[in-house]
Amino acid sequence: MQRCRALPGVVGALCRALPPCARLAPDVLRRARFDRPQATLDFWRLLYVLLKQIHGGKWTESDAIDTQIRFVKSALWYHGYGRPELYQLPSDGSAGSRELLLAFSWLLHRVNLLERLLARNRVKTGDETSVCTCEEDLSYSEKDTTEMAPGLENRVDVRYLQWLNGKLRFQWRSLHAQQQEQCKLLHKIHLFTSGSHTDQTLGHFSVTETDLVRHPENYNQLVQHLELETMQLEAFLEWKQLEVVYWQWMETVLDNMAEEGSVRSVQDAPVETSRLQEGATCCPWAESMTAQIDRLSGEMTALHSQLDKLVARRRSAWCQKVKTREEELHKEDFSAKLGKIEESVELKLLDLMNHSAPNRTKMHGSCRLVFRSKHSASKTGFGGSVSKEPVPAVSATEVIRELRMREASLQRELKQLQDECKQRLDGIAERLDGVICISP
Repeated sequence: MQRCRALPGVVGALCRALPPCARLAPDVLRRARFDRPQATLDFWRLLYVLLKQIHGGKWTESDAIDTQIRFVKSALWYHGYGRPELYQLPSDGSAGSRELLLAFSWLLHRVNLLERLLARNRVKTGDETSVCTCEEDLSYSEKDTTEMAPGLENRVDVRYLQWLNGKLRFQWRSLHAQQQEQCKLLHKIHLFTSGSHTDQTLGHFSVTETDLVRHPENYNQLVQHLELETMQLEAFLEWKQLEVVYWQWMETVLDNMAEEGSVRSVQDAPVETSRLQEGATCCPWAESMTAQIDRLSGEMTALHSQLDKLVARRRSAWCQKVKTREEELHKEDFSAKLGKIEESVELKLLDLMNHSAPNRTKMHGSCRLVFRSKHSASKTGFGGSVSKEPVPAVSATEVIRELRMREASLQRELKQLQDECKQRLDGIAERLDGVICISP
């Protein structure tokens, strides 16, 4: 009874913690529990807007429903959502509200949806930059995101992939040039406003504060944004306190789905058997047809066993041939392989030394850039005259050195993989008669 009473509160807190452009009425969640089609379009739009915000894409209210559904399915597959029932939903948004409720709840738990949205939509000071020195584990992405989403398979031309690669490189260079220009302008703001801030820990204005000095009429708009962000944070804190009630409610949703699935399977089984019995009584040739089917089934079983034996013999012969070839290659390329092993060991040892280095902190996320001249740093330090405890900070030089070490490690690993691919291609080319391969 207490859980039922707390459910409206947790659903309301969840809806209020969402961005204003993706607000969802609490009744939609209740309708989705019973798989009502009236809630389907609202859920597709909700997932579309939320995933667009996470991936930094643009959207409009006039986007077609099939475009929204296609993007949601692709984004969910990218994040690792593997429930096939969702990818089988119709593209017109006529059904599947409960499946969308499951996908939404999965995003809440797996992707930390609310935390990422709050971090992305918070009021910016204009001095932030993204820093990441973490070593990403690619095993998950290589295993789970190399396949395409069900229903989205298309033949992709290699030339199209090359064009995409070139386009990505060009956009990367353009982004790098824009970031350099932004850093130059930010340095001017920090330098010209140095000593103007009341907080000596900073010592200078941010971009937002400088804009307020130049345009005081924007003050009310900034206050409205801060009030809205405060309301979202309060709703998020309320949600975290009652989150366990929501997951208990989702367990009842899964139980209802399991019960409906079992009832449906039990109801379908007698229908099929009754159809066979009716066919046997009303059709005189049904018994002979059943006998022929049994005979064909026996022949198919015999052929299947023979095929298994043939495949086993072929596999054994092929394994023996491969083993012989491996022994020959081992004798020929022993010195080359030994060099590769030494290079790999050296690379791993270097990475291990970097991991075990003292005072090595992994940085990830958004950081605020603060201007520190040599004079101000020696005079006030990081803590300044206001705060007694020093503010945790890291210098840009240290971050650059960290990233350069990571870049060198990745370059060595890339060269090793390129050499292995080249040797594989050379081995394939040697077995092709009349083909000449010219390296680019």
